[in-house]
Amino acid sequence: MSKKIIASIIGIIVAAASVAVWLFCFKSPRPEVQSFNECIKAGYPVMESYPRQCKVPDGKIFVEDIGNILEKINLIRLTNPRPNQAVESPLVISGKARGYWFFEASFPIRLIDSNGFVLGRAIAQAQGDWMTENFVSFRADMRFAMPSTPKGWLILEKDNPSGLPENADELRIPVVFQDVPEVGETMTVKIFLSDSRYVNEPYFDCSRTIAVERKVPKTQGIAKAAIEALLRGATEDEIAQGYVSNLPPGARLQKIIIENSVAKVEFDEQLEFQVGGSCRVAAIRAQITETLKQFPTVNSVIISIDGRTEDILQP
Repeated sequence: MSKKIIASIIGIIVAAASVAVWLFCFKSPRPEVQSFNECIKAGYPVMESYPRQCKVPDGKIFVEDIGNILEKINLIRLTNPRPNQAVESPLVISGKARGYWFFEASFPIRLIDSNGFVLGRAIAQAQGDWMTENFVSFRADMRFAMPSTPKGWLILEKDNPSGLPENADELRIPVVFQDVPEVGETMTVKIFLSDSRYVNEPYFDCSRTIAVERKVPKTQGIAKAAIEALLRGATEDEIAQGYVSNLPPGARLQKIIIENSVAKVEFDEQLEFQVGGSCRVAAIRAQITETLKQFPTVNSVIISIDGRTEDILQP
């Protein structure tokens, strides 16, 4: 074998060895896994158990969070949505529950995001005779506000007319909100809540509001972000201080246009769902108007619902 051929073979071997060393030493390691979702994203194998399990090379196993659905399976069974299912508004909720989960053929449901904002509420209705210990089908339709996080929790509460803690129970499952991205860079806006601290005063002003701050994703559409934050309502701490939102849970913003210092803001029909009384109507209008007038480009506000402006939010 000629010296040239030998030299070529040696060169190839050295090059291959160099590449192997480079790959071994400099290849970016997979990110450290801390959860089931991170394990899946890293490409590790998933065991098709229920709940599912994902295993990393060092033997550690991460289990999918499905809430307490297995713990409550003998009390209430959810058909739709399932744990970690992608959901959007309006949401149909269905399943079966023991008759004693109901009271007067119903029980309450709420949907929260990961920041704890109550996005929507609904009442599940029995689809048959609920005066039994057997399973009874139920259904609820829920409209919910735009979430502030990509994930949240659906909570189905056992109806508890006694109010006693020992009689309380709930089914909780995690859900994923359709087309809601992870929150990146944020900015601060104000929303205006109703100030109910002086509601018992003789001359209480129903349009009295108070400003609170919210973190929203950084965006050019700051007015839209502020209204969506307003539609998520008050936190538990704010409610405890006497600050409340009079906007009905689940209302959605349709569009907003600002022209010539006038903000034209349109909502869906949920904004006037079960809304009555001149005081509440005044409070809703004030919350929306003050939230938009925080911006120097807005001097006045026109509110509409599905294109209507004249006959909306009647006392």
